[in-house]
Amino acid sequence: MTKPLHLLDARRMLCPMPVIKTQDKVKTLQPGDTLLVTCTDPGALSDIPAWCQINGHTVLDTSSRDDEVLIKIQVGDA
Repeated sequence: MTKPLHLLDARRMLCPMPVIKTQDKVKTLQPGDTLLVTCTDPGALSDIPAWCQINGHTVLDTSSRDDEVLIKIQVGDA
């Protein structure tokens, strides 16, 4: 059985709120879960992957469409 994709809407939030909201959401998830974060702050494209690297999570994909940034994260064992 595949695990569900968890979603986080961090649109219209400015730094550092997308990272803080991502951190708060990850705390509620299990290792191996996948989280898709949607942001409008272009800085999140570098800030969230940097936070993931420090905290043992894996960035599976990043993309931009229109004015939105999408970041897919796999929760690590941290």
